Amino acid sequence: MSDELDDLRAVVRAFLGEACPPPAVRRLMADPAAHDAALWRRLSGELGLTGLAVPEEHGGAGRGLTELAVVCEELGRALTPVPYLATAVLAAYAVRDGRLLAGIADGSLIAAVVLDGELTAEGDHLTGTAPYVLDGHLADVIVCAVAGRSYAVRGADVTRTPHVTLDQTRRLARLRFDGAPAERIDGDLSRVRDLALTALAAEQVGGAQRCLETAVEHARTRVQFGRPIGAFQAIKHKLADMLLRVESARSAAYEAARVADREPERLPVYAALAGSYCAEAYLHTAGETIQILGGIGVTWEHDAQLHLKRATASARLFGTPEAHRARLAAALAL
Repeated sequence: MSDELDDLRAVVRAFLGEACPPPAVRRLMADPAAHDAALWRRLSGELGLTGLAVPEEHGGAGRGLTELAVVCEELGRALTPVPYLATAVLAAYAVRDGRLLAGIADGSLIAAVVLDGELTAEGDHLTGTAPYVLDGHLADVIVCAVAGRSYAVRGADVTRTPHVTLDQTRRLARLRFDGAPAERIDGDLSRVRDLALTALAAEQVGGAQRCLETAVEHARTRVQFGRPIGAFQAIKHKLADMLLRVESARSAAYEAARVADREPERLPVYAALAGSYCAEAYLHTAGETIQILGGIGVTWEHDAQLHLKRATASARLFGTPEAHRARLAAALAL
């Protein structure tokens, strides 16, 4: 991490601690949209985070996936319910249209990207369904690829059905296009899944780090048989293994981000590696945190169960760890 990236991390962490602490997260979880428009405006306006990957000529910062990874790590650490991954990562990389990019950069536009769906184009109209679209219920614009062409569809022209999700801090929706008017745009969705998978890996690192911190704090303060439970070898072993997995996941995620910025032709291999390892590291760390906490970890009042839900859902968001390993093996001809 450079000083600049450390500064970015510190600013984002301080902002989220003030603007979206755990009580605010739980309030948004109870909201059907799980969205705070004022928080989104502050993320984009005060911090300029939504435009990090947008070229400068369209109002963004023109930075790379490494900077986005820092932001995503902090958002994952705080379980912040914002459409950042869908808008500032997927859509920002999927489109080249200046109008859309300007809207993403200034926060006036929430976008969703259809990665998996059965769509057909008849002229400038789209028909079909997309079963699981990240933040599709919120999107002002939905970006799709049909027969190698990129389209933008206004959210108002699409039937959107929100799913009941395990992770209430992140929402998915089923979209139905019934001859929806679509605009042909300049875009490329071919690399978006790997870029999103890399950003998600950084987010998973943030969640795993927060779980580790929670477990360490509890092990230091919880006294049993006259000693802090962290003094017992079994707990020490768990914490040491968690630390190893978190640090290894961080290395995998940030190396994938570095490759995305500097050696993009190698990204499929590194994204698959990070996607597999970071998902399982987060799942393991969240589960072990609950074991160390004991019964309190699964109560509604504690955040540990929220991290376990986020880890479980995120491990399937862009493909399972097993699918990523299969893709990695194929890429390496193993």
